[in-house]
Amino acid sequence: MARLVAWRLPQIAVTLLLLSALTWLAMGLMPGDPLDLAMLGDPTLSAADVAKLRAVHGLDRPLHERYLAWAAAVLRGDFGYSRLFSVRAGAVLWPALLSTLTLLGWSLLLAAAGGVLLGVLGAARPWLGRAADALSILAQSTPSFWLGLMLIILFAVTLGWLPAGGVAEAPGWWEAARFLLLPVTTLALVNSAGYARHALAAMQAELAAPYIRTARMKGLPERAVLWRHAFPNAAIPLVTIAALDAGALVSGALVTETIFARPGMGKLIYDSIMGNDYNLALLALLLAALVTMLATLAADLLQRAIDPRLGH
Repeated sequence: MARLVAWRLPQIAVTLLLLSALTWLAMGLMPGDPLDLAMLGDPTLSAADVAKLRAVHGLDRPLHERYLAWAAAVLRGDFGYSRLFSVRAGAVLWPALLSTLTLLGWSLLLAAAGGVLLGVLGAARPWLGRAADALSILAQSTPSFWLGLMLIILFAVTLGWLPAGGVAEAPGWWEAARFLLLPVTTLALVNSAGYARHALAAMQAELAAPYIRTARMKGLPERAVLWRHAFPNAAIPLVTIAALDAGALVSGALVTETIFARPGMGKLIYDSIMGNDYNLALLALLLAALVTMLATLAADLLQRAIDPRLGH
């Protein structure tokens, strides 16, 4: 495992470097910049004022020089300023990241736990497996925005039990949970379908294997056969799926965050791209890429811990 980590970390560093350079080049070649937007918003700006502003923000320098200066500052821990919000980038990035981690972290946890449990039980009981497969297809076919709106109409408008959206202003975990319940439920129900179908297929394949028949012939309880013998082997592909989904923890859920009026990374990335806030958009993109690659590394390590043969 140490050899895998030592090999993968330099790859992650090189990937982030290439991704940042290519993204910086793509954004730099886009027509217009923040000063063009400023000129449209303030017609009194003269050409001399625009030239001074370009010099202050470094926009008068070549594209590669601006990238090298930005990369050197990031390596020093200086993430610069957000032109769109007129504050340091960290002051905007970290609160949005915390909000998204809270929302998508709970939804991913519930989706994985519920979907895997449904798939495992469905593989053990054929009648439940057919029901699980039908429910999974229904959940995958349901748009998240439609489900979110239906939950708002039922629980917020009709019954008045939960808030329709926003974030809790009063302190306390109960108030925060009330505001999180509807968006977390929306994402968990939609995303649990994939875990249920993969868990069902993996468990059905494992339960048909010869070693399972041997375990049953030894007189082991069905619960032990299911969870102690079949599930660890079936969990290997599920770990990979969870690792790939981890990238969504920092890239946000734009549609769900918009419906429930929650500040998060999805809305932040959208606003920064539309507002030509290159620095903030690039930082958010690199953060999503870093978390996805680290989650993939963690999945590989966990798979080797479950099945040591994968390391050979």
